[in-house]
Amino acid sequence: MDNMRRFETINDYNVFNNNETRHPLVSVVDLSKAAPRQGSRMYFGFYTIFLKDVKCGDLVYGRHTYDYQEGTLVFLAPGQVAGMNSNGETYQPKGYALVFHADLVHGTSLGRHIKDYSFFGYQSNEALHLSERERKIVLDCFSKIEYELDHAIDKHSKKLIADNIELFLNYCLRFYDRQFITRDKPHKGILERFETLLNEYYQADNPQTSGLPSVAYCANELNLSAGYFGDLVKKETGKTAQEYIQSKVIDVAKEKIFDHSKSINQIAYELGFKYPQHFTRLFKQRVGQSPNEYRSSAN
Repeated sequence: MDNMRRFETINDYNVFNNNETRHPLVSVVDLSKAAPRQGSRMYFGFYTIFLKDVKCGDLVYGRHTYDYQEGTLVFLAPGQVAGMNSNGETYQPKGYALVFHADLVHGTSLGRHIKDYSFFGYQSNEALHLSERERKIVLDCFSKIEYELDHAIDKHSKKLIADNIELFLNYCLRFYDRQFITRDKPHKGILERFETLLNEYYQADNPQTSGLPSVAYCANELNLSAGYFGDLVKKETGKTAQEYIQSKVIDVAKEKIFDHSKSINQIAYELGFKYPQHFTRLFKQRVGQSPNEYRSSAN
């Protein structure tokens, strides 16, 4: 899978898959119309969502392999690389791809909120697995977009197409919320492992050598992308991953403050703060007292 195919325009991708270009900035691609092919790496210059109906090789994203089943939705943002590793075998693509250029949504509600759909930043083992009912909803959304593409372009076209894509993406937000709850095997113990990771981080010398634990560090240690990890923590706890980490830092700080042999500045450095005043500010924000006030009130 060494060769790289580049798709800069919607028409490029339509031609590759033997689909008609009905709009220069958006397409619902019927992958069953494509000629049989072998796996290759692909660069996409536009938003791409795959709905695969059959397993036809391992879907590779960057350097990782997707957790990939039939009826899986995969999301790629412009500039990302993905591909199919068919192990040298020829396969017949099936399913659909919704592709749309960023220019399509400029000035629309979707354009203003496109960054809210964090699943475009998810990576390996984080694809969306659909129930049969959810799959039907996805196909219904695709059908509505296709209806607009079959309609002559008029003053309503851009808004209706963008609105239907936004509706589809909002359903995907709901489906991901469901997945965070129901996919017990992949997610089992993530919060427990997160808590253990933070405990071990502060039991070692990591804070003094590496500073405060970051969301990216924790996500990497748990083999998740930062975006997926953050969304999972938010769904499970109601806190952002950063807020969760800060809560742990404050809990550790409260214990250390009882040790009167250490100054507040020394405690700040032990916690991983580069500047003690940053520790004091965070502590007061979270506790309502400065570290010195908390130490005094505990006597």
